[in-house]
Amino acid sequence: MFHDIGLVTLSIILLGFLIVVLSAGVWIAVGLGLIGLVAMVFTTSVPVGAVLATSVWSASASWTLAALPLFIWMGEILFRTKLSEEMFRGLAPWLQWLPGRLVHVNVIGCGIFAAVSGSSAATCATIGKIALPELEKRGYDKDISLGSLAGSGTLGLLIPPSIPMVVYAVTANVSVLQVFLAGFLPGFLVMALYSGYIIVWSLLNPSKIPPRDPSMPFRKKLAESTKLIPCLLLILGVFFALVLGLATATECAAWGVTGALLLAWWSGTLTRASFFESVMSATRLTCMIMLILAGAAYCTAAMAYTGIPAALAEWVKGQNLTPGMLALYLSIMYIILGCLVDGISMIVLTMVVVLPMIKQAGIDLIWFGVYLVIHVEMAQITPPVGFNLFVLQNMSGRDTFSVARASFPFFILLIIAVFIITEFPQIVLVLPHLAFPPS
Repeated sequence: MFHDIGLVTLSIILLGFLIVVLSAGVWIAVGLGLIGLVAMVFTTSVPVGAVLATSVWSASASWTLAALPLFIWMGEILFRTKLSEEMFRGLAPWLQWLPGRLVHVNVIGCGIFAAVSGSSAATCATIGKIALPELEKRGYDKDISLGSLAGSGTLGLLIPPSIPMVVYAVTANVSVLQVFLAGFLPGFLVMALYSGYIIVWSLLNPSKIPPRDPSMPFRKKLAESTKLIPCLLLILGVFFALVLGLATATECAAWGVTGALLLAWWSGTLTRASFFESVMSATRLTCMIMLILAGAAYCTAAMAYTGIPAALAEWVKGQNLTPGMLALYLSIMYIILGCLVDGISMIVLTMVVVLPMIKQAGIDLIWFGVYLVIHVEMAQITPPVGFNLFVLQNMSGRDTFSVARASFPFFILLIIAVFIITEFPQIVLVLPHLAFPPS
């Protein structure tokens, strides 16, 4: 039926159908499956059920995906520990000399927690539950406190382990390990941009930064920081196992869960109730992501029959766009899309169309994974669906748009980070190339 329908007409029909389906509140996974079904009915006589079974099975039966529930569980375990309290007490004495003082705890604390968690919301909530009350009690400006926490919470997606990075690697059929390695230096770049902004802001607004806490002897500073040592050892263990190729991403996830359980036991927060809650929360999130991946796999297979991705790739080739110009156009698309759907959905919704285009343009897939994850970070602080905004709304008592306004400078800094890695792609690629030299 409709075998000879034009690709442009078919594309418009499918896009319109997708908008209607998502507007009706249908689950993203189901919506993707329906798009695939419509595409196959319009373009081919291949048995729909056979393609559905094959694509869903191939997307789900992946050893790489075993890392996903493990990294999610690791973050859920640590979310229920005293890590946020220990992190604030351990970092605060060392940051008093910096302009902006304890606001930097948000950035560095989120960076540390991001290295043992794959979730932006968990990172934001974990650090925020102790940092926000402490900063407010000391008289710090609430906007810079909220904005820096919302922006820094997104580091949970960029600094490995990262749930969106696993999803991207599986969807794009690239090495999870290489994408993880590619995220470290851009993560430090974003942290540096955030801290740099806080320093400049505090110098321009000295009246909004309270005086420093009473000085503390060096020995006491060390004593306050000792409780962070197990967490830092876990981070370093996972990092060096990845860099030195001692373990796969899945094996690192397993060791990470073991380390998180030991940390929870050591801090006295590992109870039967907290263990069960962490397992159930990780299971729910994993099931949601796996369902989305299954729907995306079927949609990808169906789109291959339509010829739309190949036609778009040829169109890009005919436009003679430079990789930089294509990255600019895709940035605009992803920023708009980030206002409408969550980060995981943003990845799987676009990969079927975008991947052929970036391959045709000669863009490195590992680099593009980091580029895409930074845009997913932007989506976390973009109203109306930015999840970090909801987390901080509940924690601070302010409305979503007030939190979004406070977060806007950090949104701009993420755009600057995208520009920097586009101009200097080796920031992203140096670690993957060191660990896996290109042939």
